[in-house]
Amino acid sequence: QDGPQRKKRKSEVMEVDKQLDILAIGTAVGSILLYNTVKGELQSKLDGGHDNRVNCVRWHQDNCCLYSCSEDKHIVEWNTQTCKVKCKWKGDNSSVTSLCISPDGKMLLSAGRTIKLWDLETKEVYRHFTGHATSVSSLMFTTVKPMNENKPFDGITGLYFLSGAIHDRLLSVWYIRSDRKEKNAVMSFTVTDEPTYIDLTVSEVKEEPVKLAVVCRDGQLHLFEHILNGYCKKPLTSNCTIQIATPGTDGDSTPKPVPILAAAFCADKQSLLLVYGNTLQPIIEKVSVNTTESHVCLVRDIQKVLSLKTDVALTKVKTPVVNSDTKVLVPGIPGHSTAVKTPSAGKEKKKNKRKSGETEESIEERLGALDIDVTKVKTPGGLPQTDSFAVLLVQGLESNDAEILNRVLNTKKENVIKNTVARMPIHAVIPLLHELTKRLQGNPYSASLMVRWLKSILTLHASYLSTLPDLIPQLGMLYQLMESRVKTLQKLSRLHGRLFILVTQAAASVAVQDVTEVNQTAKLVYEDESSEEEASDDEMIADKDSDENWDEDEEKEEQSDEQDMTVEKEINGDSDLEPENESEEE
Repeated sequence: QDGPQRKKRKSEVMEVDKQLDILAIGTAVGSILLYNTVKGELQSKLDGGHDNRVNCVRWHQDNCCLYSCSEDKHIVEWNTQTCKVKCKWKGDNSSVTSLCISPDGKMLLSAGRTIKLWDLETKEVYRHFTGHATSVSSLMFTTVKPMNENKPFDGITGLYFLSGAIHDRLLSVWYIRSDRKEKNAVMSFTVTDEPTYIDLTVSEVKEEPVKLAVVCRDGQLHLFEHILNGYCKKPLTSNCTIQIATPGTDGDSTPKPVPILAAAFCADKQSLLLVYGNTLQPIIEKVSVNTTESHVCLVRDIQKVLSLKTDVALTKVKTPVVNSDTKVLVPGIPGHSTAVKTPSAGKEKKKNKRKSGETEESIEERLGALDIDVTKVKTPGGLPQTDSFAVLLVQGLESNDAEILNRVLNTKKENVIKNTVARMPIHAVIPLLHELTKRLQGNPYSASLMVRWLKSILTLHASYLSTLPDLIPQLGMLYQLMESRVKTLQKLSRLHGRLFILVTQAAASVAVQDVTEVNQTAKLVYEDESSEEEASDDEMIADKDSDENWDEDEEKEEQSDEQDMTVEKEINGDSDLEPENESEEE
């Protein structure tokens, strides 16, 4: 700083800033997004390295280099300027879950369950460590220089590093030796629950202790302070445990614990930055902790901090002009509403204080004054419900409340189901599908109701569902359930057809038996004499005609027989003419 400095060009300054302000984000589909925090936009996307979920991303000391590991068992070295893969190699037989780069930048720690130390130049394993029974969630170096300063330092031998795993209450410390003999941890720190966030101060001098802050899943913070100087058999317990709780006032006398989400050491290595409260709106506070006390409970009233400040004093009240076509959305319980009244101008404000001698209005009169009448507000399409089933449904899914879920899911109205599914937040779709799958396996009547919900979800949220990488295992049970039901459909259809025929035949036979026999004998017969005489005359005339016709028919038959005879003779060559006459004729 004292010597004369060359002014940096604008482009050089821009390049340095550009590199420092980039955030690398690994995605579930295997790509890595480089996000510019200054501009607030996506700068580039790194594709083609991983086929599965990215578990960990680490920047190298050289800003252009980035390392990532994935569920696909591989480690990838990226060039962030060209957005291309520099090198890719298999890191483990199972998924690689965590990475850490050595202080000199020449070595890389990777872990699935076992921990490996890689030489970044040759991409070969330098050391093996036994690791943990479950997947390793965090890796970090605790020292920069070896404790034994007599031997020459090669950049890695003699350093300590820390590892933590999921569902494991022990944090292990490992020592990198010059030989390959020892593969086990040299010491361990014990905590109350699975570690979710770890921060430490790196030991730079021989006698300087390593300070460790571990936030557990149960919301407690454990502080450790230990000089790393070799093997320690027993697990070390925390020097200090920090918890945060509410004061327990305002009617509720029992203090409630406030979960600590994360903790980090400040630059002075004495004070801590605590993050606690709600994940959506966390509170960050700088705290100086006295580690001589074994247990510290900080009292914080988070309700006052998180409550929204409302401006009580109103300057002007403006009534909007409401068009006759607009629908007025009324808050409240679905199906109940009050008639909306526009405030009449010029009315004086009613005083709360009653005059002496006035009687107090009864509750019935007050309710009458409110004019609660649903029929006045009902529109042809029904009253729109703003805070209707969508809110109840999300509450029921989060709290797993069967009463709320039954109230919402047992509705039969198609438009209510469609509107509820359309308004519900995206994150509630998969839990709702799981709930529907559970109910589809139960009572057939409830299953018929659940199918309506299922149809709406698959039609309205198909685009979201198609983006989920683990959709097949999520919906596997539902698919199998539907397939098994569809297989029985054909058999049920045949059975239904046969039963239908039997039922109709039985009904028809019963109907025939029930019909009373009709008496066939005529109740009244009318006979007329003149009609008989006329009938006999007609018969006589018909007989005469038939006799005449008979004679004529006989004559015709005889003539036809004679003609037939002559024709036959001519054919056979027999004729009445003599042979002489025949020649003359010829």
